[in-house]
Amino acid sequence: MAPLAVYVHTPFCPTKCGYCDFNSFAMSGPIQGRVSSAIEREIAASPARGTPAKSIFFGGGTPTYLSASQLTSLLRATLAAHPPTDECEITSEANPGTADADKFAAMRGAGFNRLSLGAQSFRDDDLARLGRVHRASEIERAVTLARDAGFQNLNLDLMFALPGQTVADWRSNLERAFELGTEHLSLYCLTLEPNTPFSKEHRAGRLTLPEEEHQVEMYDLAVDLASEAGYLQYEISNFAKPGFECRHNLAYWRCGQYAGYGPGAVGRLGLPQGPTRYTNLKHPQAYAEAVERGERLWCESEALTEENLRMEKILLGLRLDEGLDSQGLDLSEDALRSLEERTWIRRTEGQIQLTRAGKHFCNEVALALC
Repeated sequence: MAPLAVYVHTPFCPTKCGYCDFNSFAMSGPIQGRVSSAIEREIAASPARGTPAKSIFFGGGTPTYLSASQLTSLLRATLAAHPPTDECEITSEANPGTADADKFAAMRGAGFNRLSLGAQSFRDDDLARLGRVHRASEIERAVTLARDAGFQNLNLDLMFALPGQTVADWRSNLERAFELGTEHLSLYCLTLEPNTPFSKEHRAGRLTLPEEEHQVEMYDLAVDLASEAGYLQYEISNFAKPGFECRHNLAYWRCGQYAGYGPGAVGRLGLPQGPTRYTNLKHPQAYAEAVERGERLWCESEALTEENLRMEKILLGLRLDEGLDSQGLDLSEDALRSLEERTWIRRTEGQIQLTRAGKHFCNEVALALC
């Protein structure tokens, strides 16, 4: 099997943020060690064991909420099952509030070579409203500690269109991020996911977000300022200094294979029965118990048909600045012409790329082509 991407999900957080719909739990204590051990056992028994890893990504949750020994042990188990390729990118997400010099040094020594810091905002009032456990001053401290530990590849996550946020506030956040000089930036518009506290507050009229025109202005401002600061936009929400594009996420967007380990992790593997997408049991305790009993971990699985794969290629490929390879997709010429007339796409040598305007309508373009 060709090298694949590996995702390890650690579901624990100090608190559950009001906007978050990820599979995360505000849990601590013995359950963390129990689940970490269970993940190691899952990895060791994986049908993908022995396949080299071209990227490894520890996400969550908050991986750095685990102890240094738990994190490094998990990475050793992952590397034992998936020998890294020569240029394997090994990332861990980290909350600035859990940044620790000794932990970062241990992680770097174990083989992690990239950190993704969940900054979200440089304004303390934003962070408090979002339910984040860190303060703005801790973001710069986390970057310094990461550099001191030897990390030369850092990402910052920032969010825009926050409650009460102005375009000027967003500009200030971007400028602070550029000053820190991380190699990568992920810039996401706040989305109200169903059944989250933020969604419920919004429906009740207690949460006001910027108007859509201001959201568009914030996004366009980010694209312009990031370019001026030397970042290349290679995906709708992602910007990198040359050569620092996130290899792990590119594997997703290019529809590569990936193994997912841990509670709620999703994987996409070419199994003997055909391409399959699966999701693990989501609750940490249920997951750990299933591993300990040798029971099936998948709570969902789907055999991917040719049509599934075609739609996935369109939905994900359009997000990339390199564009969608249209070879063999049998796309409607009428739909393509209509999208060109609206100046949402351009076609060049078998590639379909979103225009600057089209990036605001990525989902609409994908639906028109699917």
